[in-house]
Amino acid sequence: MSLTEQNLNIPPEHLANVFGTFDVYMKKIEKAFHVTVVVRGDSVKLLGGSGGVKNAAAVFDQLLTLSERGSSITEQNVNYAISLAMEQKGATIAEIDEDCICHTVLGKPVAPKTLGQKDYVSAIRSKMIVFGCGPAGTGKTYLAIAMAVTAFKNEDVSRIILTRPAIEAGEKLGFLPGDLQSKIDPYLRPLYDALYQIMGAESFQRNTEKGLIEVAPLAYMRGRTLDNAFIILDEAQNTTPAQMKMFLTRIGFGSKVVITGDSTQKDLPPGTKSGLDVALRVLRKVDDIGVCELTSSDVVRHPLVQKIVKAYEEYEARQEKKKQRRVVRR
Repeated sequence: MSLTEQNLNIPPEHLANVFGTFDVYMKKIEKAFHVTVVVRGDSVKLLGGSGGVKNAAAVFDQLLTLSERGSSITEQNVNYAISLAMEQKGATIAEIDEDCICHTVLGKPVAPKTLGQKDYVSAIRSKMIVFGCGPAGTGKTYLAIAMAVTAFKNEDVSRIILTRPAIEAGEKLGFLPGDLQSKIDPYLRPLYDALYQIMGAESFQRNTEKGLIEVAPLAYMRGRTLDNAFIILDEAQNTTPAQMKMFLTRIGFGSKVVITGDSTQKDLPPGTKSGLDVALRVLRKVDDIGVCELTSSDVVRHPLVQKIVKAYEEYEARQEKKKQRRVVRR
């Protein structure tokens, strides 16, 4: 195999961000594409096979673009850039990341990190109702809340309503102390956390007191008509078909709805159908309803979470095959 050489133009002030602490990102790219990176002062050179050098150079170029925008490069950025280059999808993380939704209260940009997330955000912009389904860590709820806050600030909607079914996650917590709000707050804590991060605690409290932001359990939705609102139903896999139908028929004029859930993490009693599963079968072909299926490749938490999700998906697929073989033998 002939050796190919290519010089890279990475300014010294971006080297630490692009190469990572102790060159951990650089070593990961070297291993992925079987290339060698030689750094001498301001000079950066790639050595290896022509295909590997080309792909590695493309990844470094994407990471440099992120760094020049002021982004702090993460291991997830590097892993996804490598996978895009290997799969030759024609997209880059730089193109995905430039679709900034809003900024957190600390000034950090909120943007999709994967192709799946980009499609999810695009669907929310263009559709009235969007189902966002996928494993933990894919940003389903966080991106939906970012889109809701942006629509609220732009006065596209007059209020934000966040809801989720108040179901214990496999544990019996008993009677919780305090008034009704204190009892339901633990179930809604993930929604509060995202709102605090994007809006800030003071802005959230001020708008909540005015009734412009509402965080409530799903049971509170019955009998209401929700006009000109951005509504998010989180953990939808824990709804019953009747609850899901009730929720979907609350939607009024000028509203936008995002329904998020993970069908592999149901906390419903055994034998109970999930309202999310039924709704996806019934409504998938209805106009102005979008369905986005996120996968383990869209996980943007710690890289170990991505490995855990993938391992569980493979395990569940094997179990399903064994189950089907047993049924055939009978």
